[in-house]
Amino acid sequence: MPDGVNYVFEGEPRAGELREVAPGVHWLRMPLPFKLDHINLWLLEDDDGWTIIDTGIALDEVKEAWERIFATRFDGRPLKRVIVTHFHPDHMGLAGWLTERFGVPLWAPLAEWAFARMLSLDTGPGYAAGLRRFYAAAGFDENMLAVIDRRGNSYSKRISTVPVALRRIRDGEVFAINGHDWRVIVGTGHAPEHACLFCADLGVLISGDQILPRISPNVSVWPQEPEADPLRLFLDSLTRFQPLPADTLVLPSHDWPFRGLHGRLDQLAHHHDQRLEETLDICAQPRTGVEVLRRLFTRELDSHQLFFAAGESLAHLHYLMGQDRMTRTRRDDGVSLFQGR
Repeated sequence: MPDGVNYVFEGEPRAGELREVAPGVHWLRMPLPFKLDHINLWLLEDDDGWTIIDTGIALDEVKEAWERIFATRFDGRPLKRVIVTHFHPDHMGLAGWLTERFGVPLWAPLAEWAFARMLSLDTGPGYAAGLRRFYAAAGFDENMLAVIDRRGNSYSKRISTVPVALRRIRDGEVFAINGHDWRVIVGTGHAPEHACLFCADLGVLISGDQILPRISPNVSVWPQEPEADPLRLFLDSLTRFQPLPADTLVLPSHDWPFRGLHGRLDQLAHHHDQRLEETLDICAQPRTGVEVLRRLFTRELDSHQLFFAAGESLAHLHYLMGQDRMTRTRRDDGVSLFQGR
């Protein structure tokens, strides 16, 4: 457990079970087919019905767990809406299935819905070609690039459908659930417009992936926005959570609910300070993105982790470029070389 982070509950609910963590706020956990093997989802009592926050990945076992909850815990009350914090498949994965099954709207930030729609539909040959160009410029060799061809568009395989319409939610918007006001706080860097939800009445922040208790959320440069500086966006957005009360109960998408928000915000910023200094040291001489990746991530990476690590390495390099502490040149073969100033 990181210093200053206090986990509030022992253990976690099994798939298909609920645990009430605040009045009318229920914690459920669904499996993921990755090394990070679970996601926390939230079911809120909503007057005469229910609101779901995040949905899980599109797997039959996740649908079956939802069906058990519908049968045993809904008590005949209807689902009123599905809120998705951001577009990643463990959050958006079953949004289409749920909204179609119950005839309810999807609530989400516009950028998250649009990104999900784009990725779910971008399944043609141009998709893989664009990825190959991006990762080749980062220094991927042919064996690494071949993983792209084998994976194809992995996003479209991990979701049901993305609803064709949404009810847009915006930063600062306040809406009522079960007689309590919930305010949207948008974080950036991990996703374009990641919606966190804060309820002052209950002292609860549903933080999604933006603030996790033990690991740093992935902050990456992706092929769809190759010149982005997501780490600057992420660090800037952390300050939006500093005004929240020190005793806020934080409900993250991974690991366990915790208290110690302010200390955790400081830890997340400090973690990236250390990574940036490591990146500068690595780039005392010209390095490719892959060379930086191999030195920042020394453990063995599977194909899923490889792309996250590449994106994170580029995010640190781009941040340093934006701070005028790193230069980039291109070799004749199109591969980028980075060197610290």
